[in-house]
Amino acid sequence: MQRSSLLFIALALLIGRVSAQDELEKRATWSIPPTAEVKARLDNYLAGKTLDEAAKLKIDALWPDEAQPLDGGELLDRLTASLAVVEPKVAEVVTACRQNSPALAAPQFDGLTDTSLPALVRDNLRLLVGRWLAQHDLVDESLEVLKDIGPEHVADPATLLFYQAVGQHRLLKKDECLTAVAKLLERESDLPRRYVTLARLMEADIKPLKEDSLDEIARMMDDIRRRLALARAGKVVRDEEDSVVAKLEKMIDELEKQRQMIQQQRRQQANRGARRPNNPMQDSQRAELKGPGEVDPKNIGKRDGWGNLPPKERQEVLQQIGRELPAHFRETIEEYFKRLAQDGVR
Repeated sequence: MQRSSLLFIALALLIGRVSAQDELEKRATWSIPPTAEVKARLDNYLAGKTLDEAAKLKIDALWPDEAQPLDGGELLDRLTASLAVVEPKVAEVVTACRQNSPALAAPQFDGLTDTSLPALVRDNLRLLVGRWLAQHDLVDESLEVLKDIGPEHVADPATLLFYQAVGQHRLLKKDECLTAVAKLLERESDLPRRYVTLARLMEADIKPLKEDSLDEIARMMDDIRRRLALARAGKVVRDEEDSVVAKLEKMIDELEKQRQMIQQQRRQQANRGARRPNNPMQDSQRAELKGPGEVDPKNIGKRDGWGNLPPKERQEVLQQIGRELPAHFRETIEEYFKRLAQDGVR
């Protein structure tokens, strides 16, 4: 009887797990195409082309066993390599993406925007280029290439969603990154383990990110360094630098206000202690007012910038900020102070 009960419980758990998996599959908004389906799309496209015997042999060599399922990345590579046999514009892109590293300026490919090419060719080509750009840290260019591509249009939708999430994470687009990660993980059980692991790490990393925090400022500084290393010194970098300076100013203003409040509280406590008499007045005795009735105005600082702080106090604030940032960002903060001094302090 006990053994039967255990078997019943195990069977119920198994059914429950299968049902939960089925429910998850139903909720997924995208699917992973099988190898045979992608090959069928390719064959349908090639049916409208005139191929010589050499071209047919090259394509057949890329698909030795159509029944064998391929990893999404390999499936994308074989599809685009097959298309490169018959499309010169595709061949140009495939050859470039096989290079070890791109030039500082991302190359422009006509095949990515040629509307005469069908979606099968154009979208998978864009995915190939977007993946290549992201792998070489050209995340802005990668996101631009990958935007507006639907998972249903490419041979490897998992890679599409993964690199969209990577780019949005790198550029601190928190909401967009979390949305892309959530969509990617709809098919968690079908994804390569590396995608799942990195997606979870990106989610855990960016979810607690708060606007105007030291963490955000540090990441923005790191992104500026990345762009400058890629010889990107245009408007985007200048705007990002201005944003960092504005956030630092805001943070420093808040620190100064906190310092002033603490000093004011200490002065008030000291004044109360100084005015407390050694012999308290008896309740029955009338108090004699001798004070002039004047208020001592307190210096609560100026609103024209924190640069008016004395050098010693300014250094204390700098140390407080630098204590929470990586060491290599302290130089950037010091440069910020020098810039304030040179500009006359706004």
